[in-house]
Amino acid sequence: MRNYFVFVLLCLTATTWAQKKKPAANADKFAGVEAELQQVLKDWHAAGFAVAVVEKNKVVFSKGFGVRDLDTKQPVTPNTLFAIGSCTKAFTSTLVGQLVADGKFTYDEPVRNYLPELKFFNNDMNNSITMRDMMSHRTGLPRHDLSWYLNPSDNRDSLLQRIQFMEPTHRPKEKYQYNNFMFFAQGYVVEKFSRQSWEKNMLDKIFKPLGMTRSNMPYSAVKADSNLASPYSYSTDSTIKKVPHYNIGGMGPAGAVYSSVLDMSKWVQAWIYGGKYNGQTVVPAVHFKEATSGQMTTGAGIPEQDVAFMSGGDYGFGWTLSSYRGHYQVEHGGAIDGFIATTAFFPNDSIGIVVLSNQDSRTVPAIVRRILTDRALGLSPIDWNKRNLDAVAKAKATNAAAGANTKPVTVRSAQRMSHKLATYEGLYTHPAYGTYDVFVQHDSLWLRTSRNTYWLNNWHYDFFYPVEIIAGEKIDTSAQGGQSFRFNTNISGDIESLQAFGFEAPNIQLVFTKAAKAKALSKADLEQYTGSYQLGNMLAKVYIKNENTLYVEVPGQPPYELAFTGEHKFVFKAVAGFALQFEAPVAGKAPAVTFLQPHGNYKANRQ
Repeated sequence: MRNYFVFVLLCLTATTWAQKKKPAANADKFAGVEAELQQVLKDWHAAGFAVAVVEKNKVVFSKGFGVRDLDTKQPVTPNTLFAIGSCTKAFTSTLVGQLVADGKFTYDEPVRNYLPELKFFNNDMNNSITMRDMMSHRTGLPRHDLSWYLNPSDNRDSLLQRIQFMEPTHRPKEKYQYNNFMFFAQGYVVEKFSRQSWEKNMLDKIFKPLGMTRSNMPYSAVKADSNLASPYSYSTDSTIKKVPHYNIGGMGPAGAVYSSVLDMSKWVQAWIYGGKYNGQTVVPAVHFKEATSGQMTTGAGIPEQDVAFMSGGDYGFGWTLSSYRGHYQVEHGGAIDGFIATTAFFPNDSIGIVVLSNQDSRTVPAIVRRILTDRALGLSPIDWNKRNLDAVAKAKATNAAAGANTKPVTVRSAQRMSHKLATYEGLYTHPAYGTYDVFVQHDSLWLRTSRNTYWLNNWHYDFFYPVEIIAGEKIDTSAQGGQSFRFNTNISGDIESLQAFGFEAPNIQLVFTKAAKAKALSKADLEQYTGSYQLGNMLAKVYIKNENTLYVEVPGQPPYELAFTGEHKFVFKAVAGFALQFEAPVAGKAPAVTFLQPHGNYKANRQ
């Protein structure tokens, strides 16, 4: 399984810049920048990106680079639509801020006071988590992103119900931990108070007042647009490859918006002017102040000497706050399959920068943003492109040297599995992560979510590495990614659950409970098992109900529905760990049945 949360980090190796002479104040700030950005595009083999630079209430520079589609070679323009991912969050929190300004609730009362249907993992969280906590990623919840990414849903009620089963790693207000579900929940609040969808609120209360006529959500609303960028990713052989647009579904408030740099420039202008655009308030003053103020520190430690000019790291409401070369920066990135975005503004300088790209590497947008920022602020130039190219080359050399000194790991044979392949088959469910279908195909075990399919690479015994099946790419049979699975057995030796590792923090146990896959049998087939069986001093009855469902009834207990799992075995659908194992029918009837139970097995002969 690909690690969806590992991105290229900009490595800012030291170069001397303080001695360089600042450009003259009246010089053209953007002279030669197009060639510089074209070089970035070339050096990083990027598909395309668009940029816009805002100064006060004007767009002073905007341009598209590269192509929006590698097949058609159509160029990127300032009006090209890109998915902006988590840059959506500041929009959603602004809708909440409008409700706060209207007196609907406050940032600091427990959110369950006005949204009781939102339940958390424990009462400490239920009683103390506020909207301020949700907006600043300090609820105690880690990401839990594979809940929505691998099992997306358009049903926001069902997504909200998942949250109560998500285990925290810290107490509320204790630590910054990014969480998309908390911004989804903000959208849910907006819908409850407005009695309209989050999407309708976005259109009516933000896009229309700002004149953001190109912006919309979700993908289904923009897919027919003639100037829509195609998403790209690096494949396993490091070539660029088109990927599908990801339908984020009900999680839209956390990252569903598609926009252009010219539309986003209007959004940035509103923030530069304290929340107003053309004299109309879009971001209420109370929200503007809180959103651009540090609510939670994002990390600890003193910056390294060579990057001391880039310091700080707080989170506001949908914005990250820091100091960039002595200038107060408000910024947020966005990432969704095949797209990376970055939106920034400098409130004390009345400058804004937007970079949208159609390739899932954070490096290019960050380099481009810093090049444009240095020019817009009139700062001494830094060769951000070279710094990062050098850093990547150094990292590759280090990794290659480390690999040369590492002994290859021997992959244990799949023959070491402790059970037959068929016994692993089943539907494995976690209340927050949904159901995974484990099945046998040819001589291998596979796992399917509602979105992806994985080949399970057996490491040893009941431990497997999932390898994503990507169309057009070969399966890497040696792959060992960041995620893994272990099948657990009960005291009877049967597979009862699937435990996931690498999905979240090590101290979080994600266990998916197994349910056998019911296999359809005809009424004639089921009749082989019907009848009365002597179980000790009791007579157990097995019978058919509703034409195609087998039941067992023992005196003093309710009837239990059975599900056929193969080889004359039926499991109790409502009681885990209990099953009936019939002997092979003779002359059309099973001569005996064994009751398989956690505390023992009991044979009953046909009467």
